[in-house]
Amino acid sequence: MLFPFPFGPEWTWLVGVWAIAEVIMRIVLLGIIPGNRRPTTAMAWLLAIFLIPSLGFVLFLLFGNFKLSKRRREQQEAVNHRVRSVTSELADPASEYSGPEWVRSAGELNHQLGSLPMVDGNKVELIPGYDESLKAMAEAIRGAKEYVNAEFYIMSSDFMTDELLTELERAAERGVTVRLLFDHIGTLRIKGYRRLVRRLKASKIQWKPMLPLLPIHGQWRRPDLRNHRKILVIDGVLAFTGSQNLIEPSYNNPKHRKVGRKWVELMARLEGPIVPTLNVVFATDWLSETDESLEGQLRLPTGPNPGHVTAQVVPSGPGFSTENNLRLFNTLIYSAQHRISICSPYFVPDDSLLYAITTAAQRGVDVELFVSEKGDQFLVHHAQRSYYEALLEAGVRIYLYKAPYVLHAKHFTIDDEVAVLGSSNMDMRSFSLNMEVSVMLLGAETVNLMRAVESTYREVSTELTLDDWMHRPPLAKYVDNVARLTATLQ
Repeated sequence: MLFPFPFGPEWTWLVGVWAIAEVIMRIVLLGIIPGNRRPTTAMAWLLAIFLIPSLGFVLFLLFGNFKLSKRRREQQEAVNHRVRSVTSELADPASEYSGPEWVRSAGELNHQLGSLPMVDGNKVELIPGYDESLKAMAEAIRGAKEYVNAEFYIMSSDFMTDELLTELERAAERGVTVRLLFDHIGTLRIKGYRRLVRRLKASKIQWKPMLPLLPIHGQWRRPDLRNHRKILVIDGVLAFTGSQNLIEPSYNNPKHRKVGRKWVELMARLEGPIVPTLNVVFATDWLSETDESLEGQLRLPTGPNPGHVTAQVVPSGPGFSTENNLRLFNTLIYSAQHRISICSPYFVPDDSLLYAITTAAQRGVDVELFVSEKGDQFLVHHAQRSYYEALLEAGVRIYLYKAPYVLHAKHFTIDDEVAVLGSSNMDMRSFSLNMEVSVMLLGAETVNLMRAVESTYREVSTELTLDDWMHRPPLAKYVDNVARLTATLQ
């Protein structure tokens, strides 16, 4: 022993110091962690730190801060300010929309939170087929004349996406400016990432990974923040958005292929004034990754409006100080009078959303929820299952989409007035951690189109009853409840 320890053997002294340090750490974090967090989230982190202090503290340092860097947050605020002035010409004060006042109120909420206005005169086509949407996007790129802006959470170069990637390459070759963004970690973990990067490097496509996690280059943040958006804009006149990533439907995973697991999606093809507002979201993300402004693109398309649907883009994510998507979802659900249909692959609501949905069912609104019979993510799937009892008891009808398919589409309808679709799940990750984009579409015509899609889900689903659910094995209930704890660690 090099130095004498006055309080006993060396190991005893070290254990004592460590114990005191842990007590001090718990007391200090008790007053830090609850700040600007949901009580359930704070309690989950404190529980982890009190049960496993050292590991819990390390995990909190890695995953406890859901904000983007200060530079990115300031940049988002500056972009929001500029967007209001740039898109002011898009807002028609004499909107032809003549629906209920609560819908207009939701539109004003969205405008205040995300800076983007409701716009009339749009044409909307829903594309539920996986292969059909890829072909439709490839065809649209084939006709591009000025620019193509593409942003997807996951990208892959495979047998399903080859045609689309080839069209992007050809467009760049013929002088069209092609910009491409994909989430760094989301795409990196997919088999074939290096093949994709080699292909992009060999092309004239301008591309960047979003939210790169490269500590040696000073690019560090909470490692599970994601840009989850799916956006394709062609020449400012045509756009696609929804739930689908640019990858084959089994996600290049041999295990998925072996059991026949494929993802089921819903995309929307949009024309009209909604397109430049959707392009604002891409331009914001492009600016964040490249410092290049695309404000010159944000103008109204020329010529007559192609349709008569009123629509509004709703961006959300840690770059905003508010949870834009959650506030919109709650507002619409509380406003429903007759019917709510929800489709969400990862349904792990916070208390506010759970209360909104169960309250709607209890006051007589017909509420139905479409989810996968078997999810692709163990913890999320079991956390989701932990909410079924409360939903069923309130009167919500739950439809389980038949395995091995994963119902990955993300959308919902309210009465005959509103349809919402996009990249956002109804879980706390999408509300706080992921950068998402949703589109609110108004009017019975679009709602009926989405209801037709929902009907196809119902035909291949099994309805879950409260009696069946209450008789599930005790071990399954235990796993569900434990998994529910992990859902709040944000």
